[in-house]
Amino acid sequence: MSDTSYVRTSSGWQDFRYIYVKHSGSWRRVDTAWIKHNGSWERFYGIDELSVEYLVVGGGGGGGTNRSGWDPGGGGGGGGGYRTNVSGQTSGRNSTAEAALTLNTNTSYTVTVGGGGSGGSNGRGGTGGNSVFASITSNGGGGGGGELQTGLNGGCGGGAGQKSSGGSGTANQGEDGANYSGSGNQGGGGGGASEDPGTSSNGGDGEVSNITGSNVTRAGGGGCYAGSGGAGGGANGGTNGSAPSGTPNTGGGGGGSGNVGATGGGGRSGGAGGSGIVIIRIPEAFQASFSSGLTSSVSTAVSGFKVYSVTSGTGTVTFTYV
Repeated sequence: MSDTSYVRTSSGWQDFRYIYVKHSGSWRRVDTAWIKHNGSWERFYGIDELSVEYLVVGGGGGGGTNRSGWDPGGGGGGGGGYRTNVSGQTSGRNSTAEAALTLNTNTSYTVTVGGGGSGGSNGRGGTGGNSVFASITSNGGGGGGGELQTGLNGGCGGGAGQKSSGGSGTANQGEDGANYSGSGNQGGGGGGASEDPGTSSNGGDGEVSNITGSNVTRAGGGGCYAGSGGAGGGANGGTNGSAPSGTPNTGGGGGGSGNVGATGGGGRSGGAGGSGIVIIRIPEAFQASFSSGLTSSVSTAVSGFKVYSVTSGTGTVTFTYV
C-alpha cells in the first residue's frame, strides 16, 4: 500500500500520511482503516510500519575447568547479553529499557539465536553465540576461566579461574564475572544480566521480563565448581565430575568444574552454556512469518498482541497485516 493517501477538502485533493482519531479524550494514530465495499471489507488506508517490542538474549558462556588435575577450579560461564525495549522493564547491566523500534512491513529482517558456548576441557570454556534481531545484537556470554586463566569477556563476563580475574560484561547487556577471592582453590562465578558476583563462587542473577505475559528470569551466570548458578538458567558448579550446562533458551552460563583433594583425579569438564532466545511482541493487527531454519512459536496470552518466541536457528522474519 502506498505511503501517501489523499482526502478532498475545499481546496481540492490533499495528501496526508497519518490519520488520528480522538478516543477517550486523547488523540490516537490509526494504523489501518477499512471500508465496506460491495458487501466486502477492504483496507483503504494503512501505514507500512509497526512498533516492535523485543527481548534478545545471547547464548551463555561455557564453564571452565582445572588444568593440573588436582584442586584448582574453573570459573562459571557468563550469562548471555540481555537487551529489551519493553517500556518499564530493565535491560542488561541494570540499564533502562532501550528505545522504541519501528520496522517496515513486507521487509525481511535477520533473526539469529545464539548457541551456548562449549564447556572447557582442561581450561577455559567457550564464549556463547550472539543473538540477533534486525539491528539488535546481544553478545554471547564469556567463557569461564581455567586454572590461572581469566574469564572471557562477553555479554556477561565469564568467572575467573583460580588466582585470576573475571571477564568484562558488555555495557547495557550484562555484568562482569567474579574475580578470584584471594584464598582457596575455587574460581569465580559468571556474571549475570543484573548482578556482578564480585568475588563469589556463585553465578550472578539474570534479569526478569514479562514480555510473554509471565515473569521469567534469563541470563544468569554459572557457578564455579564450589558455587551455585545464578537465577535465570545459570548452572551449578561440578565437583569431581563434569559440571551441568546452562538452561536452554535462557542464555544461562555453564557451571565450572574442579576437583577436591588429591583423589579428585582430574580430567573434568565444564558445563556448556544455555542457548539464547529472541522474543518479538507485535500488535495483533500484524503477523510475523519466519524463514526456514528458524524454530518459533506464537502466543496470544498478552491482550492485544502476538508474542513470537524464536528458540533456535538463523534466518529472517517478515511482518504483514493480517
